[in-house]
Amino acid sequence: MRTMTWWQLSLLGVGCTIGTGFFLGSSIAIKKSGPAVFIPFLLAGIGTYIVYDALAKMSVNHPDPGSFRTYAQKAFGRWAGFGNGWMYLIAEMLIMGSQLIALAIFTRFWFPDVPLWLLATIYAILGLLLILTGLKGFEKAENLFGLLKTAAIMMFILIALAIWAGWIGDRTAVQMQSFDLSTIFSEGLKGVWLALLYAFYAFGGIEVMGLVVIDLKDRHEAPKAGRVMIWLLSILYLGSILLALILVSWTQISSKESPFTTALKSAKLPYVTDIFNGILIIAGFSTLVASLYAVVTILISLAEDKHAPATFAKKGKGKIPPTTFLFALCGLFVSIVIAFLLPNQIFEYMTTAAGLMLLYNWLFILFTYAKWMKLSKVEWLKVGVGTLFILVTVSGTLGEQASRYGFYVSLLFMAMVVVATGIRSKKLA
Repeated sequence: MRTMTWWQLSLLGVGCTIGTGFFLGSSIAIKKSGPAVFIPFLLAGIGTYIVYDALAKMSVNHPDPGSFRTYAQKAFGRWAGFGNGWMYLIAEMLIMGSQLIALAIFTRFWFPDVPLWLLATIYAILGLLLILTGLKGFEKAENLFGLLKTAAIMMFILIALAIWAGWIGDRTAVQMQSFDLSTIFSEGLKGVWLALLYAFYAFGGIEVMGLVVIDLKDRHEAPKAGRVMIWLLSILYLGSILLALILVSWTQISSKESPFTTALKSAKLPYVTDIFNGILIIAGFSTLVASLYAVVTILISLAEDKHAPATFAKKGKGKIPPTTFLFALCGLFVSIVIAFLLPNQIFEYMTTAAGLMLLYNWLFILFTYAKWMKLSKVEWLKVGVGTLFILVTVSGTLGEQASRYGFYVSLLFMAMVVVATGIRSKKLA
């Protein structure tokens, strides 16, 4: 039964998208591009809308609960459904890992001496317990988390404006920043290029909207829902980053802490920084649970479509197939082991690999759209622009050593998916 309105879909998209990819990933983007961070976020917003618009139009004309995976299969064959599904599954596994690490980093704000792997283990257990409650428990939690995530950004914007106006906080301790062309582009165009991936990663989550378009009362309003969502996200993202950079110099921002927490600390407001950090943890936990739920759902869907062993779709007494739950548990365990072995730049490595796998999936969505739908000249142009943005973003990870490792990891996973797809294609032939 279709009960969702277009504005509800927009708000759902905002809630599913805002997470540690923005709250912590933005600090990496700022470190790489300096005050010019607005440019990668603006370009990422345009690229995100192009991808969503393509997905929404396919969903309007050919509604299917399998969304982009099913469309790829119909456009290119069963091999595409297999490869696209597993590629997205790996992307969500990596996103799940990056959220887990981000949560541990946020918590170290209060407990700096506790190892990352131990904090990650605690959040992994809590996430698994929530998933065991089933769909109803997940939906109730995500509705609450979605409101808190949006409220967190709004809270920061209001507090930052009050600090800037001198109404609260120790204004003498805050060194208000001003910008001109020389300071904005202090890191040059290369910095903008390097920051693109982390800006795109902050918009990750639009695929979920594609999965629920079929629940709209009027599916033809799906593109409008996307436009509103992108505008809301862009305003929230750019507004909050601007205020953070006014309150504190971008050179003081660390990739080990949210830029918003750093900015609030500079005003010496008692308890506010702690409250905001707590909200960031709730927001990060929300994204972790959403990724964990996506992994479980996608794996069951692949198994039902005979693209994964049938055992992953066999439910026992619980609400989740035991083997699927075990698979998710193993994914979390690997993330914890990585956090133990590589504690220094682990979030950046995980985010790079996760962001790249997500962009490969977005690229496949554009290719499916171009192959399956009849496009006008304007639509072909949009596909071209979106493809160019994604390719430029992917190439940006080769610009420095830290992100290059993530690129190599993504290539390894891509090679595994390609080999598995080839083997599967031979069996289907």
